[in-house]
Amino acid sequence: MSFKAIAAVFAAAVLGGGLAFGVGSAVWDGGGTTTVVRTTSSPATEASQSEPVSDAGDGLVGRIYQDAAPGVVQVTSRVQTTDPFFGTQQGEALGSGFVLDKDGHIVTNYHVVEGANQVFVNFSGNDRLRAEVVGTDPSTDLAVLKIDANSRALTPLPLGDSDAVHVGDIAVAIGNPFGLDRTVTSGIVSALQREIQSPNGFPIDKVIQTDAAINKGNSGGPLIDADGRVIGVNSQIESESGGNVGIGFAIPINTVKEVAAELIQNGKVDHPYLGVTMQTIDPSLADFAKVPDKGVLITGVVPDSPAAKAGLKGGSTSVVVDGQTYRLGGDVITEVDDETVDTADQVQELVTAEDPGDEMTLHVDNDGAERDVTVTLGRRPDSG
Repeated sequence: MSFKAIAAVFAAAVLGGGLAFGVGSAVWDGGGTTTVVRTTSSPATEASQSEPVSDAGDGLVGRIYQDAAPGVVQVTSRVQTTDPFFGTQQGEALGSGFVLDKDGHIVTNYHVVEGANQVFVNFSGNDRLRAEVVGTDPSTDLAVLKIDANSRALTPLPLGDSDAVHVGDIAVAIGNPFGLDRTVTSGIVSALQREIQSPNGFPIDKVIQTDAAINKGNSGGPLIDADGRVIGVNSQIESESGGNVGIGFAIPINTVKEVAAELIQNGKVDHPYLGVTMQTIDPSLADFAKVPDKGVLITGVVPDSPAAKAGLKGGSTSVVVDGQTYRLGGDVITEVDDETVDTADQVQELVTAEDPGDEMTLHVDNDGAERDVTVTLGRRPDSG
């Protein structure tokens, strides 16, 4: 079944725990170096960091925690590696997750279970259950697990609508920072439409930024709104120290719904792939260079990609206008399937809505010469 056809029926410092032998980067550091993501800001409204939401008065955070905590789990991944000097070593990584449905499906981050040969889920105390990895999607840093448990013992968390989230909304995170099970922190949604990098190098868009404290071990846990609905999956933080500084990122729940449904159905996700890098035209650029007033610059074309095979051209000359670097000389996309496009995000959304093998017609302009280019979308490669 195709990615777009499956209904969403389920409604980088990455934050997984540290391996004992220090495998990986970011918070899988086991005392090693922490790699910190640098985010690219799509047009976003941002609020300053706020004080944590108080649990006083109406006890809002406490009530959210009481309802949601039974559905939040600790995920433990065992990874075995072979080193020429130290031989075979076994390490563990800790993360978080939450119950998706009464069938025992659990949502977590891909990087929490990446390379694992055994995965376990703990609800509380020592009730550790073996988990099956149903499917993973590195491109969105998501994974679905399955446990064998009585449905009456499971508390699925209600899923919200990440497209309805606003800057300033209350945000509550529940997870297992540093292995401290079912820890709750609170704050606000401090920005929307962020972009972060997935484990395989592709961008994840429409990401929610929050100042609710999240740390190592929170990865895969839910970000919850004031109505107790999951609006995102906590995945990364921005930090120079590796610890929380009030800038965390959650994969939007609308993305999670689609990906989880596809993983449960097929065990993997086939993402459509065009094979270009793009940049939105700013009015100041149009005043400076011979480009359309609105449209999307193709700044680069991946060799042997669908875009390359269709004859699309990337930029070759870099210019700086008002402090912003642009790469000119390539095609400028002005329409996709007869729909006018003004931003790179619009083009990406239109591509994402298709399936591998689908055709798209791009109307492009290059130095005043306009033409239509039909592209057959491919499947996204394993790494970007």
